[in-house]
Parts: sequence; C-alpha cells; structure tokens
Amino acid sequence: MDWSVRTAQKEDIMKKLSLYLLAFTVAAGALAGCAGKKETKETLPVETELTAAERETDGQSGEESTESPVAAGEGGTVTVTYVKSPLNVPSIVEKDQAIFSDVFRALNYSVAYSDLTTGPEQTQALASGDIQFLNAVGATSVILSASNGADIKIISMYSRSPKAFKLFSKDGSIKTPLDLKGKKVAGPKGTILHELLVAYLKSADLTEDDIEFVSMGIPDSQAALVGGSVDAALLAGPAAYNMEKDGYAVVTDGEGFTDATIVTATSGKFYEEHPELVKTFLTGQKKVLDYMKGSYEEAMAATAKETELTVEAVKEMYDMYDFDMEISDKDIEAMKNTEQFMKDTGMIEHDVDVEGLILNIN
Repeated sequence: MDWSVRTAQKEDIMKKLSLYLLAFTVAAGALAGCAGKKETKETLPVETELTAAERETDGQSGEESTESPVAAGEGGTVTVTYVKSPLNVPSIVEKDQAIFSDVFRALNYSVAYSDLTTGPEQTQALASGDIQFLNAVGATSVILSASNGADIKIISMYSRSPKAFKLFSKDGSIKTPLDLKGKKVAGPKGTILHELLVAYLKSADLTEDDIEFVSMGIPDSQAALVGGSVDAALLAGPAAYNMEKDGYAVVTDGEGFTDATIVTATSGKFYEEHPELVKTFLTGQKKVLDYMKGSYEEAMAATAKETELTVEAVKEMYDMYDFDMEISDKDIEAMKNTEQFMKDTGMIEHDVDVEGLILNIN
C-alpha cells in the first residue's frame, strides 16, 4: 500500500479517536456536574459552636415551604438538628443511643441529623422545610423568627442553664457593673450571653451605651480576652469552664439576669399536617431524659467522648443544667423577658405573643 494512503488512513483513525475521547470527556463532565449539584443540595454545612447565634443575629425571610416535607402515611425521613454545645447532654445521648430512630421507626420513618447550630440558620431551614425539628434552639432565635413573620412553634423546653453563661475579666479588676463603664466587652450579639450583659448593666442603671460592646463569637471573644484586646468577655460551655480553671475571674454568671432558655421547635404547618410525628418527637425526648436518669454514668461517658472533655468536667458542668422538658409559667415569663430585651435593644421591630408561640399538644 502506498505510504501516503497509509498515512491518510492513520490520520483518519486518529481523528475518530479524538472525537470519541472528546465525547467521553463531555459526558463524564456532565455526570460529575450532576453529582456535584446533588451533593450541594443534600449536604448541610457543619457548624461547631454554641446554639442561638455564635455569629451576629440577622433577619429571617419568613418564607415557608409550599409543600409538606413529609408525605403522610407513606413513611420517609424527618430531619432533626444536632447541637452539642455548650453541654447539650440530651442531644449527645439521643444520637449515641439512636433513641429518635427507634421511636420514629414505628411510624416507618428514619431520622437524619443537621449540623446547623446557629439560630438564624436553624430557623431559616425550618421555614424552608429542610428541617422538621429544632432540637435545642435559643428562645432569642425563635422570637426573632416569629417577629419577622415566620411560622415557628415551641413544642417543649430543652434546657435552662443560667450558671453556665458567664462574664469574665482577665485580672479581676472588674467586680461590679459600674466597673464595666467605659470598658471594652466582647461577646456574641443577640444571644443569651448578650441578654446577660444588658441585664447586668441594667442592675446599676447602666446601658450598653456605657460600654464598648464588640460583637464576636465565643472562640474569638475568648482569644480577645486572653490577648488583652478586650477588658471582659462573655463565654459559655467548655470555653467558660476552661477559662475559669485557668484562673480568669468570673465577674458574674446568668443567675438572676437570664434563665438561659433553650427550647425545641417545629412549624405550625408541620404540626397541623403531622401531629403524630410531633408527638413521637416528644416521646423520644422523654425517653432520652429517662435514659439520662437511669444510666447517668453512661450518659456522662458518652458526653465526655463527644465533647473531648473529661468525665469529671462533664459532671461538674452538668449540675448547672436543668433539662426538664415541661414548659412552666416561669419559663414563659423568662421568654417574655427575653422578648422585651430584644425590643429594647432594637433586635426586633414587631411584638411577639410568647404564649401564642407554644403549641398545646394533647
């Protein structure tokens, strides 16, 4: 065969191979793109810090899902938030023992966990229907969401822990609210800690205008106090525990200033469409608390492992918490005080009927 003919045949074969490779590359890219989009949609971002807005609280859209996220009678998946800080023993025990999975299985539902921990993210996900239950959300976040028109309802208490929320100074020179005048204080705005600060100042007829308040998350506030760039810092959970052990002075804790109210929540629409699922959630919550009482050592060990604290540290901090799930008149009054604090500080523009937020579940 003539050399030029063979060369032409080879060139023709190479062109065909190039076309096949190009087609394969485009198809593979399309498949990868689809997979990437699916992961973005289904994977929830991970947060690692305190409930009720480690970051500055921002507004809620108030938008709701137009369709029910769970089909009645057909089974499916319910999504529950998983928040372990500051020391959320019930959440840690529940996941460790798969208690929600057990109770929902009877209704042919599985349980998924969301790692969204800040208040705004949690309430937005509830409004969109991505999450069905907020298992540990600050009353501040619920009130903010409701004030902005979102459909959110409280179904039980999660915890009260005023002694776990603290104001620290570095050298012990700050001993009274008056000592804070003109000082720089760091902490997360729009949270239980912020409420503690405002109430503490108010006890000496001072306001936030009498200090320099710097809005920071707990880790940054802790670092700022250690580094000396602020005079005082608002801390909770393991950060507060470790700072106290390191010798930093506790100016005050929340006792007498805030009840540090944390609740569980769902949407009114979800309860109307799936009352049996909401009741099952409450059944699971009770089983968790019963386990904590009956298997105290196991609960403490699971919490220590999850938080990377010692069992002794967990036990010491645990005594600061009240995990009774029943909503009392005192709890309602505490949430009304929180709503007033949020109005006074300009966090909300519209009044919120706190009692109207609570679902009466029979």
